[in-house]
Amino acid sequence: MTIRCATRATYLYKGTKFKSLMENIIGETYLGIKIFRFYLNCTNCSAQITYKTNPKDSDYIVESGAIWADKQKEIIGGDAIKSVENRNLESERVMDIVVASHELKQLKSRQANLNA
Repeated sequence: MTIRCATRATYLYKGTKFKSLMENIIGETYLGIKIFRFYLNCTNCSAQITYKTNPKDSDYIVESGAIWADKQKEIIGGDAIKSVENRNLESERVMDIVVASHELKQLKSRQANLNA
């Protein structure tokens, strides 16, 4: 998993090795599977980050000190798609204006030739 430290916005990328403490969360299980909590420190600012296992979704849940970088990318990606769509609409509008302007110039040129 790739997470981003909430304190200094440092990314901890998937596959990065770091020291962490693990504890069994007593009383929390999913279909008999134990749930574990992990404590680690940011490699840049030493802020504490905690997350726990989520066997229901075969994933992890960030509890404090960080946010999911993948989910942030999804949000940014959604905004990027919307931005591209808006740019495409704007480009189409500009092209329509250019075509209309060209047609007006041709019409004026024909009128000038008729009046001459």
